[in-house]
Amino acid sequence: MEAANYGILSLIPLALTLLLAFWKKDAVFALFMGCLSGVLLLGHDPAFGFSALAEEALGNEDFIWILLIQVFIGIMIAFFMKAGVVKAFAEMIAGKVKSPRSVKLATWFIGLFTIDDYMSPLLRGVVMRPLTDEMRVPREKLAFILDSTCASVCTLMPFMAWGAYVAGLVADLGGPVTSNEQGVSVYISAIPFNFYAILMVLITLLSALEIFPDFGPMRKAEQRARTTGKLLRDGAVPMMGTELEELQKGNDSDVKPNVMLDFLIPIIILVATAIWTYIAKGGVKILECFIITVIYMSIELSIRKVFKSVTDLVNTAVQGMKSVMSATLILALAYCINTITKSMGAADFLLGVCESWMTPALFLSVTFIAGAVISFFTGSSWGTFAICIPIAVPMAYSFTGGQLGTLVYAAVGAVVSGGLFGDHCSPVSDTSVLSSLGAACDHIDHVRTQLPYALLAAAVSIILWIVVALVGGAV
Repeated sequence: MEAANYGILSLIPLALTLLLAFWKKDAVFALFMGCLSGVLLLGHDPAFGFSALAEEALGNEDFIWILLIQVFIGIMIAFFMKAGVVKAFAEMIAGKVKSPRSVKLATWFIGLFTIDDYMSPLLRGVVMRPLTDEMRVPREKLAFILDSTCASVCTLMPFMAWGAYVAGLVADLGGPVTSNEQGVSVYISAIPFNFYAILMVLITLLSALEIFPDFGPMRKAEQRARTTGKLLRDGAVPMMGTELEELQKGNDSDVKPNVMLDFLIPIIILVATAIWTYIAKGGVKILECFIITVIYMSIELSIRKVFKSVTDLVNTAVQGMKSVMSATLILALAYCINTITKSMGAADFLLGVCESWMTPALFLSVTFIAGAVISFFTGSSWGTFAICIPIAVPMAYSFTGGQLGTLVYAAVGAVVSGGLFGDHCSPVSDTSVLSSLGAACDHIDHVRTQLPYALLAAAVSIILWIVVALVGGAV
């Protein structure tokens, strides 16, 4: 689909998606209708237009990569269920977990050691969900903790892929920054101005400690779980299918679960492989990590006779694949609607509107708002960085006389924060989908309950950037 500029009409597909998502609480229906409206606005007939859209949006290595990650995640969890080890692990740890506060704090703390924004919510969800379920922590709260200590933590670590990517964008602009090494230095100096990420990590910590009071839909979710024991609202559609529960209930294996061999060693293999690939290959090879782990489990569980035959192994793997079909469908439709908004020029339109508000005093806050709106409507933080860095940083140079200074660093921090906002609030964000998957939470419920916290962090961030702009000499 050729790119064009449809002006304000470019916002209709995602606006319709959001309206239907919050109204009907059905992510698949909302995303499909949003995609359909975009196809019609682009002038295509529904059948051939949707076919062309799917081919363009899904026929690329990025989608295939994340699709395979979800598939192997489903297989790995199905193997855990088949071995009965998830329940055994929860029973083993239950006596050491004294309260909902302690398990939420542990989930938050583990997130500080994030090595990949895709692996973090999936791995922590698998490990911590039995414990949070035992302590009656609602799935919405688990998804919130997973999501808020995922990309946010990645942006606060300068030597992760996120920092290297932004540093490269800054270096490509030239000016006072002439190398990637200098770009990294700029990024490090920008971290204290990444207010949104810092605030979300702190808010999540205080919420886990039950110091910061829950409010909005999250308060209702907490009350529901504490008083009724319902981890999901009535009618919710968790991202992990019922196939896994049926697999666990129907487990006819007479082999006693071995927490070390069946659970802890696979997790160690997963993490160790991630660390090794990060050091040796320059980046975490997350798909390969899960493939290696699944291979180990296939061999180990077969040797221990948990799988009675090859057919039993394959059937279990297929059950795992089926369990993530809901997440896969939502992600596929999210990729489709992102392609539509890009084709209709939504990002360019939003950037033009935000640029019209630009004044020296509001420079940083408008930069954040521009990034936040673009990332919300596209679901892509990295795409937002690529759009906003080439505009915001040169503008900051113009205020500082072409020199590096507070406003330049703060501008980079504001762009990164704006991109993060979409990761947390947009129902079409891949990390939000993966957080819902890791928590086995209804995706729209995750978005609804997290949104008030994200808006609070955004509002405080805007105030802080206005102060920085004034102090930094923009006016």
